[in-house]
Amino acid sequence: MGEISHLERHRAWVLTGESSTYALRLNEDDVPTHLYWGPPLPADAVEELITETIPWWDGFNDPNEGLDELAADGGTRYWTPALQVRFADSTRALEWRYETHEISRDHLAIHFTDRHYPLRITLHYRLKADVLERWTELTADAGVDVVRADSATWALPLRDGYRLSHVTGRWAAETGLQRTPAPHGETVFASRRGITGHHANPWVMVDDGTATERHGEIYGVALAWSGSWRLTTTRSSTGRLTVSGGFGQDGVVHHVGPGKPLVTPVIAGLYSTGGFGAASRAWHAYVLSDVLPHAHELRPVLYNSWEATGFDVSEQGQRALAERAAALGVELFVMDDGWFGARTGDHAGLGDWHVNPERFPDGLKPLVDAVHGLGMRFGIWVEPEMVNPDSDLYRAHPDWVLHHPHRRRSQLRNQLVLNFARPDVQAWAHDWLDRLVGDHGVDFLKWDMNRPFSEAGWPGDADPDRLWVEHTNAVYALMDRLRADHPGLRIEACSGGGGRIDLGVLARADQVWTSDNTDALDRLRIQHGYSQLYPARAMSDWVTDNPNFVTGRSVPLRFRFHVAMAGVLGIGGDIVRWPDDDLALAGELIALYKDIRPVVQHGALYRLRPPVDDGVTALQYVHEDRTVVFAYRQAAHFAAPERPLRLEGLDPADRYLDSDSGTTHSGAVLLAHGLPLTLPTGDFASTVTRLSRISR
Repeated sequence: MGEISHLERHRAWVLTGESSTYALRLNEDDVPTHLYWGPPLPADAVEELITETIPWWDGFNDPNEGLDELAADGGTRYWTPALQVRFADSTRALEWRYETHEISRDHLAIHFTDRHYPLRITLHYRLKADVLERWTELTADAGVDVVRADSATWALPLRDGYRLSHVTGRWAAETGLQRTPAPHGETVFASRRGITGHHANPWVMVDDGTATERHGEIYGVALAWSGSWRLTTTRSSTGRLTVSGGFGQDGVVHHVGPGKPLVTPVIAGLYSTGGFGAASRAWHAYVLSDVLPHAHELRPVLYNSWEATGFDVSEQGQRALAERAAALGVELFVMDDGWFGARTGDHAGLGDWHVNPERFPDGLKPLVDAVHGLGMRFGIWVEPEMVNPDSDLYRAHPDWVLHHPHRRRSQLRNQLVLNFARPDVQAWAHDWLDRLVGDHGVDFLKWDMNRPFSEAGWPGDADPDRLWVEHTNAVYALMDRLRADHPGLRIEACSGGGGRIDLGVLARADQVWTSDNTDALDRLRIQHGYSQLYPARAMSDWVTDNPNFVTGRSVPLRFRFHVAMAGVLGIGGDIVRWPDDDLALAGELIALYKDIRPVVQHGALYRLRPPVDDGVTALQYVHEDRTVVFAYRQAAHFAAPERPLRLEGLDPADRYLDSDSGTTHSGAVLLAHGLPLTLPTGDFASTVTRLSRISR
């Protein structure tokens, strides 16, 4: 548990977590100003920082610029604004006035008003072990236009250099890790699509350019939001670097007034030593302890019917797949798209969420009962936020979609986006989802969202811009309500693959679909970038057929399984057509996964060797007395022997038993020299090693 203290004489607050301290104060104008973020400091040391001499300002190069806790437009402050407001008389500048503060265990709330206008600002801080959560709340007694409202500004200590770590990508190539020196000026990472997006993800890590996987200080910032977002790093010529972030969409104005508050999403910050590996493990621990709704659970082995059947869905076909899946040891059977309305392709039926009577003459209940009778849970694919123009829903309610008057309604994948900010759309969505889950005994929803926003208008509404925030909040509220009404329901978040992965959706979803690309070789890279912030416990990963439908590559079944077993294992191939040898191997590997699942899903991850072209990639998970090591050779060259794999996270004084070979290893040797690799010969070779601590 952290500690929050108020240094009244200095008008300062000190927040100390398990391994870091954060401090801020009010300056002479009541502006909340950053003091410190880094290794733990006692209160008297923070007081020493407060009494340091303020550097001289020449009027152009202010060495203190960039230290505001929420950089607001106004006066002679020219830093990247985190808060921009416009009052009724067109005044834009904000002048802070401190009112009071509240400390409640791990939560600090500091209340301000504008010195003249009826705007109230509350800055929130909440300690969660190694992570500090921050957000902002705006209220007003009269109308105020909010042009920009980031959740917080994070000021980093002065360093000789800065390097940014983040991910980029696209559909089927998500979360590609990038590390680049931080340029001077502003660098913006963003999504303008109404969803998190495939091309970037709302987090950034900063180091001084010398950190490695195992060594160095890391400052990380991550936004808990699933709509349009923006993170801005700003580096000045005087050396200061800040990160500001929150929800955001160009040109959108938020209207705050009586009964219309604006609460920004949480933006979390983490300081860590021990390099990128330690930073990732701290983020994973935070997600498991404070974000995921049922983190203590073990996610079941899943089968999904999409790649076996596409839209050609029938009760008989699904039963055949379910019987084969159960025989393999699958625990959750998920029927994908094509079970409803006139959904024989992606051109029609989306929005008509009633069971197709030709495909399921007696409804879904016989299939659900059959799946349950086989000892599996039943899941089903839904896409609540979308509609095909060729659907009964759209013909009845064309006004329910995002649109502008006198503008075309652009289609992507033959779809339009429903406006979830509308109360009638919210009520409709809850009604059919509640009945689908409750009437049929559905255990799991694969919640998809296959296209971004376009023509995001709301004709006739007095405040149409609010849909950018309220759509996402309504999706959150619907997920929360369904989970409350159906405590056994579990949800997987999906958006054309990995287009909706963030801390906001992970507070409602039990796992996320990482990418539509299931090629095992590509997945090594996708999962490497994903793991920088998010844990294996939430990473859904399927074994699918050869050749892969995205890359056309054929990879041995064992290698495909071993890659998928590094997360939440799923099967997505046409298993009715698999040969007996493949089915036998699949059954063995599923049984192996069930044995190592607690270690993978709840353990600490060590990225031993990153995925590089043709090299050996290796991962290690440590949980309690057990260790699991995955090693993957992509291509063999020149018959070169593999060097030993140095492990991490072990006790050098203990011995570890390899449960498959019966060999015991000294912890000190495994750490200093390494584990001998026994990879099969040839390309696409992989192994899973299970180690158990046998002495202390």
